[in-house]
Amino acid sequence: MIPKNCKTIIFDLGGVILNLDYNLTKQAFIKLGVENFDEMYTQTNQTDLFNKYETGQISSQHFINKLLPHLPQGTSPNKVVHAWNKMILDFPLSRLNFLDQLKEKYTLLLLSNTNEIHLEEVRRSLKKTTERTLESYFEKTYYSHLINKRKPSGEIFEYVCNEHNLNIEKTVFIDDTLGHVEGAKSIGLKGIHLANGMTIEGLFQELI
Repeated sequence: MIPKNCKTIIFDLGGVILNLDYNLTKQAFIKLGVENFDEMYTQTNQTDLFNKYETGQISSQHFINKLLPHLPQGTSPNKVVHAWNKMILDFPLSRLNFLDQLKEKYTLLLLSNTNEIHLEEVRRSLKKTTERTLESYFEKTYYSHLINKRKPSGEIFEYVCNEHNLNIEKTVFIDDTLGHVEGAKSIGLKGIHLANGMTIEGLFQELI
């Protein structure tokens, strides 16, 4: 699955490196009183509010304030943050160690659709596994809310490739969301969809 001429790998974060469960956030918001959370946010689709938050157009406070009217009166902002973070699980140490193996052969980059609240929780989750920073596993990390672009737009992939002067024919992008993979393919990148049950270790087993 990985081309033998591959030199650079661009990884998604959630569902690829970090374990995620979107359903836990859905359940948490339903428990708080939001019955139509699926209409607002899913892994593959989301409303303009979430898009704006993931591209850094609105602050965390603004994001929370926009969600509160959908919740019972008196719901605290902390409960909103807690529910929003429920999807973020753990970093398997074996997977992080595997990234170090890959670094010996490939240039590794990280490209994630994320937001300020989630990134803070991601860093807390990582500390439960290692004292290293997420950035230490990659040559460069790119977060949508900090670069004001998000997947699956071809613009974000062009931005990363231009930043590193990448040879597109020797670059692979790996994501667990098919639409994001299609976005990468739209500019000529080799895109790999990490479907349910697949792991990055399995993708590279013949090459490492």
